[in-house]
Amino acid sequence: MNPGEAENCREDMEIDGNGPEMPAQRHVDIMPDGFNANYLKAYYGKVFPHSDIFKWMCYGHDGKHPGCDPTYLSRREFSFTLDNDIYLRFQSYTSAYELESSIKEKCPFKIDIGPVYSVNPAKRHAYAQTGDNVFTPVERELIFDIDITDYDDVRFCCSGADICLDCWPLMTVAIKVIDTALRDDFGFIHILWAYSGRRGVHCWVCDAKARRLSNEQRASIADYFRVYKGNENSNKKVSLVGPVLHPFLARSYTDVLRDFFEGKMLLSQNILSTEEKYEKILDMIPDESVAAELRGKWQEMRKAYGSKDDINVVRWEQLKSLLCSAKLKHIQGLRRCIEEIIFSFTYPRLDMEVSKHMNHLLKAPFCVHPKTGRVCVPIDPNNCEEFDPTAVPTLSQLLQELNMSGSRADMDDELDRTSLGRAVRYFRSSFLQPLLRSCKEEIESAYNSRLQQSKNNLSW
Repeated sequence: MNPGEAENCREDMEIDGNGPEMPAQRHVDIMPDGFNANYLKAYYGKVFPHSDIFKWMCYGHDGKHPGCDPTYLSRREFSFTLDNDIYLRFQSYTSAYELESSIKEKCPFKIDIGPVYSVNPAKRHAYAQTGDNVFTPVERELIFDIDITDYDDVRFCCSGADICLDCWPLMTVAIKVIDTALRDDFGFIHILWAYSGRRGVHCWVCDAKARRLSNEQRASIADYFRVYKGNENSNKKVSLVGPVLHPFLARSYTDVLRDFFEGKMLLSQNILSTEEKYEKILDMIPDESVAAELRGKWQEMRKAYGSKDDINVVRWEQLKSLLCSAKLKHIQGLRRCIEEIIFSFTYPRLDMEVSKHMNHLLKAPFCVHPKTGRVCVPIDPNNCEEFDPTAVPTLSQLLQELNMSGSRADMDDELDRTSLGRAVRYFRSSFLQPLLRSCKEEIESAYNSRLQQSKNNLSW
């Protein structure tokens, strides 16, 4: 390990890139599922889309156009987490070959991507000796991190890192709400959603104007999405200010949240099925007499319930009917209470700090999660309802597929023989290719502008 290469790790620990080869075909039927560090060498050697990650990170600056910045990629930080929790920060590369060779050699358990700095991050110590504070982030995708563990107070099927098809739709709702706002309200186009590999989703906004946002501008966008402001001790967990909902929130409520809560979550989580659960909702009603009236009805219903209708639906309709009744119109906040309940259970819960600052690292797509062995695959926001996290390819599954079909030299052939091929093709066609077209147009436009400006100066 070169001096200065490692950050927060043991300097005397060697990194051995020569791990075991992919198991022979005759052992396919005994491959354990999930994550196995011994298989990373084969995964990075045969399946991982190195060239696509390289092209993405270059943003068009890997060509021969005179407007390209040849230092662009070398100023990008990559971070590797290796076996035994060895953590390598501030890795940088000047070519696709360097990037691919380093990944294949080190076989990282995780690859994180950081910002583009003003100077090469691997040489930051040399610049620091000059006394000038020139090492600073200058460009970074606008990123969002949503973790289902933050919803543990409103999901009753799972907790912690566990997920199932009853609670995962909360992530689907988050994708729909945030993606629509990023496109319609902010005008962003090049947006990549990716499964974290275990319990959440990541969003990369890659438009040039997004990558160049200041920390203050990022914080403003994050605050635009801020609705969930509660904690585990708060009865009221959302803040819906003003006499009517903001247009963004109103659209999210009518287009996504209300239908999801009433059509799916109410039943899948049995939100009003027991006293322990419905008391959480009654605590959100600002008038105690109204809450007591509903409590009385629901306790009597429990004693004599025999309807063929679901008790969650019956109780929810009773709550809505009472809160919207004319006789309670004078009580401040009751009508808004229905919206607050639905927002509390369904609205996206973002890790705000990740989005506010340029220097945050985020796991690269197509990494393998070391806990589950699942690949961090892209998610199509237009068809996110169809995404099943339990069906995402695992490391051992991919190598099993390769072994079963023999060997070929072509990388695309290797991918097409695995269940990861579809995800990589989606990444290329729906995200990478349109992004690179836009980047090359911007480089050309900026170059022509500089030429014209130079001509104008000479004409004087």
